[in-house]
Amino acid sequence: MMFEPIARKSASTEVFDQITARVLGGDLAAGDALPSERRLAEAFGVSRPAVREAIQKLAQAGLVEVRQGDATSVRDFRQHGGPELLSQLLVRDGVPDWAVVRSVLEARRMIGVQVARLAAGRATDESGAALRVAVDRLASDSDPVAQQVGALAFWERVVDTADSIAFRLIFNSLRNSYEKTKTAMAAVILSEVGRTDLYSQLAEAISAHDEVAAAQTATTLLDLGTAAVTAVIDALHQHDSEKDT
Repeated sequence: MMFEPIARKSASTEVFDQITARVLGGDLAAGDALPSERRLAEAFGVSRPAVREAIQKLAQAGLVEVRQGDATSVRDFRQHGGPELLSQLLVRDGVPDWAVVRSVLEARRMIGVQVARLAAGRATDESGAALRVAVDRLASDSDPVAQQVGALAFWERVVDTADSIAFRLIFNSLRNSYEKTKTAMAAVILSEVGRTDLYSQLAEAISAHDEVAAAQTATTLLDLGTAAVTAVIDALHQHDSEKDT
């Protein structure tokens, strides 16, 4: 069996995490049948209720399909999974998957520009003040990891100003996914989070209800991070190509 005994307190979570890792890593392919609850419980060294709870979580995440009277089968996570899977895809064995990081930043860029535009149309004096405070806090940090935290706090204020539950939930998912990569991204993303001037310009554009300027400034700002990650990926590909020749 490819599973490992569970030693931690939350057995169902550990079962969920291990099976998720096998599915996302390709060890368990779409259409594969999972072992029975009894066999999984034996392999993991946990109770059958813990396995059952984990299977329910896997089904909710779109990773498996549970059919009454039949084996539980693996689903194609690309077709059925949600953005909550990004946190597992972003980091594999402690190493960021830079292609996934770029994908997240591309999505962030597209969404962020629209959120900034929407925020500019809905800004209030109170939200404008909150954005300026967030910029000041970001400017006061010199540590790259702390700057990322400050940048995320700023964008949280932007999303709040946009007053859209859909964008808020999408933001939450992207932020939670990004959390695992903060340390690895510290040097890479500095070209973006270090541009306090652009954050200040964006805050002022939103406060002034200037939707065009807000969208343009958000584009400029977010493109910096995407370009930096793209450069890292290109350098890695170049290095791999040189090794193969």
